[in-house]
Amino acid sequence: MGSDVRITVNGQQRPLGSARVHTSSLDWLRDQGLTGAKEGCAEGECGACSVLVARPDPVDAGTTRWTALNACLVPVAALDGQEIVTSEGLGTPDALHEVQHEMAVRGGSQCGYCTPGFVCSMAAEFYRPDRGSGPPGDHAPGEVGPNDFDLHALSGNLCRCTGYRPIRDAAFALGAPTADDPLAARHAAPPPAPVATHLADLDGTFVRPSSLAEALTVLRDHPDAVPVAGCTDHGVEVNLRGLRASYVVALDRLPELRELTASDTAITLGAALTLSEIETGLASAGVSLPLLGAVIPQFASRLIRNGATLGGNLGTASPIGDTAPALLALDARLVLVSADGEREVALASYFTGYRETLKRPDELIRSVRIPLPLPGVTAFHKIAKRRFDDISGVAVALALDVVDGIVVTARIGLGGVAATPLRASATEEVLTGAPWSSETVAAAAEVLSGEGTPIDDQRASAAYRSAMLGQALPRLWHESQDRGDRVVS
Repeated sequence: MGSDVRITVNGQQRPLGSARVHTSSLDWLRDQGLTGAKEGCAEGECGACSVLVARPDPVDAGTTRWTALNACLVPVAALDGQEIVTSEGLGTPDALHEVQHEMAVRGGSQCGYCTPGFVCSMAAEFYRPDRGSGPPGDHAPGEVGPNDFDLHALSGNLCRCTGYRPIRDAAFALGAPTADDPLAARHAAPPPAPVATHLADLDGTFVRPSSLAEALTVLRDHPDAVPVAGCTDHGVEVNLRGLRASYVVALDRLPELRELTASDTAITLGAALTLSEIETGLASAGVSLPLLGAVIPQFASRLIRNGATLGGNLGTASPIGDTAPALLALDARLVLVSADGEREVALASYFTGYRETLKRPDELIRSVRIPLPLPGVTAFHKIAKRRFDDISGVAVALALDVVDGIVVTARIGLGGVAATPLRASATEEVLTGAPWSSETVAAAAEVLSGEGTPIDDQRASAAYRSAMLGQALPRLWHESQDRGDRVVS
């Protein structure tokens, strides 16, 4: 059972108690009397359950970064040995934390249901170690405050009462942490190391292996085991669809799955790196990956990206996963690993049917390899009903190399228009070897509008999807002319 599972909450170590294998961190915290975190959606879309977790800083090795996560999605067993802070741990009614104070005095709370989640997400940005060193990336006006507070830190938090202006005002009013702030000082020390965990009850078994070799042995011996990392998909299945997997294997902290390297021939991204870690890690390493860089800010919300992994997004084999089209356009390859060894496969051949892949049950995605040099003309177009934090109706990733005015290579990845993510091979054939001109673009766009097998559903009609496909290349043409994209001559 869970007698050996212990979690440090607001500085106090607490035993797991009677929590079950599939109990969420949110439900466990509320059973502990910490009711600031709320359940608003149970699928990671509202942020009312946000808490802070001490995680490795992807920039400064050996230090801690306070990371906001959706407690409703993370199994409490996954926090064995870890350190978390809830809204109650930030301040008290008599001694408010600076974030809580600014939310109160600037009218950032009305009914209060969403407020603790906002406060935790805001606190994660408040404690961002490099806040104050300049705006983090390209943002629209008003998205980064004069205090270098990035409003995208709150992109996963929803409010239905207050309105967002006073919440933004509170965020932009925050100063720097004081010298005696214990949560700021926590950055200098490493976060808790992963703890090998084994929790079993009548509902099933949760295991956090101590090594990749152990994880692969578990998968070999338990073909029905469900591998999880950030649980941003698995948690929804548990909460809303009643999934009770008999065996759950946590992989998110295995160092063998968390490499980020760049050589002369390829960029390698570990499958268990979160999307936030990839974004921050690439920037810190000075590695430019513009196409993937265009995808990540549009992928769900910061709260989700803090948990979601590249391996998980590809492992679910969703036809509307945002990373697959971009990686297809980049001609990425997957390293699959099992107890019998490794093999490398092209992502273009990885998807075999709806939610099906050629990965065997005893295999894991170890890493994604993106070959170098990168293509010179790229774009990612996500068609959705909202600018951020939404599911794609259509996703198009385009990557071309142009030499002396001729398209020498063309790769186009598509999502949302078939049972699997796919390459637009017919359009690629039209482009390859043709002049990079408006005439070529018009001819190829007509072909692209007929790629895939789009359907009518709640996100878009088949006709709309086809029309959006047809607009992708003309849009890229005009954008590339305006930008003066790198064209080899």
